[in-house]
Amino acid sequence: MDKPFFVLAPMDDVTDTVFRRVVETCAPADLYMTEFVNVDGLCSPGRDKLMHRLSTSQDKGRVIAQIWGKNPDNFGTIARELADGTIPGFVGVDLNFGCPEKSVVKNECCSALAQPHLRDKATKIIEATKNGITNGLKSCNSQDEFSFSIKTRLGFDKIDYSWHEFLLSFSPDILTVHVRTTKQMSKVPAQREAILPIIELRNKISPETKIVLNGDIANRGQGTELAREYGVDGIMIGRGVFQNPFCFSDKAEAIFSAMTKKERIELLKSHIMLHQKTYPNSERPFNPLKKFAKVYISDFAGASDLRDQIMHTNSTKEALEIIKRAVVN
Repeated sequence: MDKPFFVLAPMDDVTDTVFRRVVETCAPADLYMTEFVNVDGLCSPGRDKLMHRLSTSQDKGRVIAQIWGKNPDNFGTIARELADGTIPGFVGVDLNFGCPEKSVVKNECCSALAQPHLRDKATKIIEATKNGITNGLKSCNSQDEFSFSIKTRLGFDKIDYSWHEFLLSFSPDILTVHVRTTKQMSKVPAQREAILPIIELRNKISPETKIVLNGDIANRGQGTELAREYGVDGIMIGRGVFQNPFCFSDKAEAIFSAMTKKERIELLKSHIMLHQKTYPNSERPFNPLKKFAKVYISDFAGASDLRDQIMHTNSTKEALEIIKRAVVN
């Protein structure tokens, strides 16, 4: 991939196969992340209820599965299934060591693992995942590239470069750093300059590892400038896609601002219809879909009222009826 490469961030109840396809259609990223998926649930009787999170039925781009959980053995099992194609459609596995959500941290998962007393647990998870990938590729004699990556933060309650030094000792293919600590969540501005010591550590410990910058990056133009300024290999965009679904285009602002009311409404319509087609048996509930109205419905007269109407619907049928009337009017 060219440098910098661009990645759609993993976002819960957002980056499913349908939305990834919408983004790909608007302006493709180089890599896409799934929502984070719990390996313990995938290795339990509840597996079928989670598998929609690992669907790639609508994907055309390169997708990495992001996983999280508690049991290292389950990380190994799921990593193997992703690598050998039992769970098909993926080009890599990413460990979620970055989620700061309180209940997740309380269970000593994700970003909680940055705490020094949990490093042994992190080691077991990383080793199990890497072994799972290796065994999966061997079992199917695959020669395809399959990456191992980690997404994390600057530290737990403060910036802690011993954490990044620790992670780099395992030579991940990609290390993505959201440039805030766990305690900061998203309440403070992104501390982008804090990536520089991590790059220095990478150069000394694992020169082949690609460093990806994440945090408050709106579009490709801004990301390209930041990559040049800080010397990172890649840029991850998360919430920026809610401001502009064309954020991965180098002409993102011009394209989206030029769209007519009808074109914006039709984009939402296509998203809802693809959701309906992909999940005919309500594998994914309708309500979280309504949040996407704010992605498309903006910057035209009556946009706020239309968004409000959509937010009060209870089914794709109701939403599509409102959209139909809006297009006519």
